[in-house]
Amino acid sequence: MIHLEGATLIQLSDKIENHVIGPSTKDYEKVFYNPAMAGSRTRSIMLMKHIIGSGYLGDSEIYAIDGLAASGLRARRWLNELPPEQANRLKVTICDMNENSIERAMENYRKYPPRNGKDNLSYRKGDLRSAILDQGWHWVDIDPFGSPMPFLDTAIQSLAKKAILEISATDTAALAGSSKTALMRRYGARINPDNLAHDSGLRVLMACIARSAARHDRFAEPILSVWDSHHLRISVKVKKSVEKANELEKCLGWRVSEPNEREVIDSMEEGLTPRSSTKSLPMHCFLPLSYPVNREDKRISGPLWIAPLGDSKVMSSFIEDDVVSMCTTEFSPKNPMNWDKRDFELERRRVVRSIKNIKNESEIIEGEFLILTDDLASWRNVGSPPSPNKMVEIINEKGFKAGLSHYPKPSFRTNAPWDVIIESLEQTQPPI
Repeated sequence: MIHLEGATLIQLSDKIENHVIGPSTKDYEKVFYNPAMAGSRTRSIMLMKHIIGSGYLGDSEIYAIDGLAASGLRARRWLNELPPEQANRLKVTICDMNENSIERAMENYRKYPPRNGKDNLSYRKGDLRSAILDQGWHWVDIDPFGSPMPFLDTAIQSLAKKAILEISATDTAALAGSSKTALMRRYGARINPDNLAHDSGLRVLMACIARSAARHDRFAEPILSVWDSHHLRISVKVKKSVEKANELEKCLGWRVSEPNEREVIDSMEEGLTPRSSTKSLPMHCFLPLSYPVNREDKRISGPLWIAPLGDSKVMSSFIEDDVVSMCTTEFSPKNPMNWDKRDFELERRRVVRSIKNIKNESEIIEGEFLILTDDLASWRNVGSPPSPNKMVEIINEKGFKAGLSHYPKPSFRTNAPWDVIIESLEQTQPPI
């Protein structure tokens, strides 16, 4: 079976028992290919293009490792779909404990060599935690079954002075607060399992990454954070800086659901909520780590990251024309997948959908409020949820910033005060 993901071919096993397609339990005898992670791999290419182009990683060779490679497709897509001048700088390594995975990945690499960066892919068989420590890596990708925590500290230690670390977590039951014991055991946090639970989960994961980095005199700064179906993923810049590591606590705190007036006022005083009348209280607010909270209070999520979860310059580079030109191919009647025109069009749509609203959200990623419109309507007991587009339009007309969110529920992000949000909501409702 030959499959096309993005612009890269992969041959899957003829024997279904030897090749697992999609999420499953761990089985080290099988080669794992998960189409649900295709969007994650596409975003990784877009991110790498921007970071290399920005000069953040210098102008010489870039050492990158796909740490839990499985089918090895992520690394092959880096080499095949990045612009030639960038792909040729990459020295990419795939690492996996499964010998079958390594063999199949290299077979695909030889059968469908990348357009660029030829001879730039190598492999290591074994445990990432030991395989990674012999050099300073500029780019480390960790995409495990379940929690990334067992790999985090070693990954941080393996990084060059300036590096990018991309981490996926598929234990969403824990990170969204449904499995409270696993959440506390792995991440040392609590999460209110409301409709913002996945955003809180991203923030808990980011707090863990930042604390691990600080232990090694490094500062980790999120540049892209995504909840996508079954996984959470955070991409961070990591650099050596004792001074910045010492300031970590400023970025950590608590999220409070249904806050009382005192909590909202204190959040405003800390600059974590836009100043507003307390005639109507917001659905959520952040509080600093030093704030005295009751950890048994079910409204409380944290400790978690309370600073922005992305970088506006990075996110603004996620342009539809770029992703189409890099990560798709034109229809050809003689293609090895035996796809028709519709199949190619569906793949193009999947690629475009993977970056939907990231650029829109870039201009307001520092906004204090992530608002789910269904929740907003319920909170204010109004007739019907407003259109996120309409809310964004009205708030921008009022002189504040708002933009559609990449969060996969109808939502927007804004820096508007809460009373402006409520006033805008009322404008969307039909006259009585």
